[in-house]
Amino acid sequence: MVKVGIFGATGYTGLELVSILLKHPQAQIQFATSKTHAGRSLRDIVPSAPDLTLIPPQEAPLDSTDLVFLCLPHAAAANTAVIALQANNRVIDLSADFRFQDVAIYEQWYGVTHPAPELLQEAVYGLTEFARHDLSDTRLVANPGCYTTTTLLALQPILAAQLEISGDIIIDAKSGVSGAGKTPKPNTHFVEVANNFSPYSIGRAHRHLPEMEQVITWWRKDPPRLIFSPHLLPVPRGILANIYVPLGSGWHEGQIRELYAATYKNEPFVQILPPGELATLAHVTHTNRCAISLTFAAGTLILTSATDNLLKGAAGQAVQNMNVMFGLEEEIGLL
Repeated sequence: MVKVGIFGATGYTGLELVSILLKHPQAQIQFATSKTHAGRSLRDIVPSAPDLTLIPPQEAPLDSTDLVFLCLPHAAAANTAVIALQANNRVIDLSADFRFQDVAIYEQWYGVTHPAPELLQEAVYGLTEFARHDLSDTRLVANPGCYTTTTLLALQPILAAQLEISGDIIIDAKSGVSGAGKTPKPNTHFVEVANNFSPYSIGRAHRHLPEMEQVITWWRKDPPRLIFSPHLLPVPRGILANIYVPLGSGWHEGQIRELYAATYKNEPFVQILPPGELATLAHVTHTNRCAISLTFAAGTLILTSATDNLLKGAAGQAVQNMNVMFGLEEEIGLL
């Protein structure tokens, strides 16, 4: 039994983690924290939530846990990670604090001085399908971003194959409103989102872009440039990305389909759809699955990739990483 704690249990990802872990046959929640609602039951905050008493983060009994999940804002997560590691806990961080190997890139994009730069080289980037070998021994996991997970799972086979890509890759992605977090913002109020569809942080403005760019250099020495255009969908959850890859010479459709089938044939949470079936949010919402479809048009491969941003893009992938870290069946608690 893995004894776990959750820092920041009242946010969207924290609530998802509580829901998954309470049903997980090999995990036991020892504590859940909240600065704002300490002393209250989680059910008082969210009526559908379990009756779980929230405690202040400084009172977390770290001597009673094997692993903690951090569902905290950037910078605050890193400070808590240091404390948890010193108490001999393993840590899965759902913020961006340990996703970058270069501290300068983190500080440029997040606008803060990193509290624990010495841990950046130690952290394992937890895109589970490509990190299993490193997850089993690590004590610190950086859970990838939701847009990043959706995009990287779609791109990995074509990038790792090292065949010619003739231009920039365009990532045209859409996210449900929960991707913006629980803290209210003017552009995420119901009246602003309903009956609307809007781009945001386009160009080189979204924080997931440098995260994507870092990872694709691990798979390809001469990676193409990425153009990333995120949008806000008037739905609660889910991410769908259409990714346009201009193909160079030497490619053919059968070869590419075989490549994707071979890459993901044994992956329980990645589904390559058959020709003619396009990935949609309905394939993935409320699951830990990534659905990917392939379309070919005028020398361009169009990858359509869909995930649930709160599950495969956050809490579900975090539990998937926990399962690998502790030698459990990877699907346990997630199917």
